[in-house]
Amino acid sequence: MGSITRTIANNLTTGLGGQGGVNFRNLIINGDMQIAQRGTSATGLTNGSGGYHTVDRFGFRESGSPSYQFTMSQDSTVPTGQGFGKSLKMDCTTAQGSLAAGDNLRIDQRLEGQQLQHLKKGTANAESVTMSFWVRSSKTGTYIVELIDDNNTRSISKSYTISSADTWEKKTITYDGDTTGALTNNNSTSIKCNFWLAAGTNYTSGTLATSWASLTDANRAVGQVNLADSTSNIWYITGIQLEVGSSATDFETLPHEIQQMRCCRYYQKIGINMGQYTFAPSHSDGWSGQAQLGVLHLPHSMRTNATTEYSGSWTGRGALSNDNNCVPGNLQVVSNDGTESGHLYRFSWNANQNSNSLGTGAMYNANAATNDMAFNAEL
Repeated sequence: MGSITRTIANNLTTGLGGQGGVNFRNLIINGDMQIAQRGTSATGLTNGSGGYHTVDRFGFRESGSPSYQFTMSQDSTVPTGQGFGKSLKMDCTTAQGSLAAGDNLRIDQRLEGQQLQHLKKGTANAESVTMSFWVRSSKTGTYIVELIDDNNTRSISKSYTISSADTWEKKTITYDGDTTGALTNNNSTSIKCNFWLAAGTNYTSGTLATSWASLTDANRAVGQVNLADSTSNIWYITGIQLEVGSSATDFETLPHEIQQMRCCRYYQKIGINMGQYTFAPSHSDGWSGQAQLGVLHLPHSMRTNATTEYSGSWTGRGALSNDNNCVPGNLQVVSNDGTESGHLYRFSWNANQNSNSLGTGAMYNANAATNDMAFNAEL
């Protein structure tokens, strides 16, 4: 699978890039909101809900002790005639008219340092970058888009204005290059792109940091409207592109399978209606019974060692036909035993079974069509 996908990527770059086609200039993954492996809607998002819920690579981020609640969803409301089929929607379902000083709400995407070295950050040749996107909201006013250098605790914030309610508007924002602070060349977070939706006075009481500077909370979101102040408030975004240079180009549309592959580096769900998977033969390991061991080769390599996630109940089949101990709690990753250029692509596991004969095989069966298994290596 790795060689096939690399061939596709190489062909896209060399065959089309020089003709105004795909050359992977967009640093944002899934900016057209097409991929949503976790599901299309998550309700009741509030204090403690930080993380990934719907559209891949875009996180719900909050701080403080907010009482607002939002539904985050993948939506089909899009700007007409721009070539987009999906958007990310934030719908306020419980209002908080007065924010506490430490309350805030952001949507973010986090970028690996090793994918940003061409920005030349921290050198005299540091590159400017330009963010472009389509946005729509029922609440007009000033919104903030912030870049944070997570390696050097630096930030820059720029504002945009939603002028007309419930109308798609295209925004373009350019950020100067930063000659201070090189980005770490590894697979951890180096840059966070924050789309602010609400901010308490801890983040609005200073002067907006429109040039790169040491991260100061008071200067991060000055002027930001409060999207949480009414249950009538809705905010949509799509077509997000971040690229090198001081001007925006047309949105770079990738084939669906390539965009999905890029998302699967961070999160991949392989078990939707997965049916049966075959385990490797079991062997004695000194436990009271025999452990059933196996290796699962993932469709796509991952960013780093991943956390395994399950839903629903599971039952052993074959040699395990009379043993119902095959449940998520007993299926566990025991080693990450394969790498390809440092990127994880397979997992070993065990299912702690009883009364298995040495060398017998088995299969692991999802008990419902809605069961799934996922691997999470998000930033």
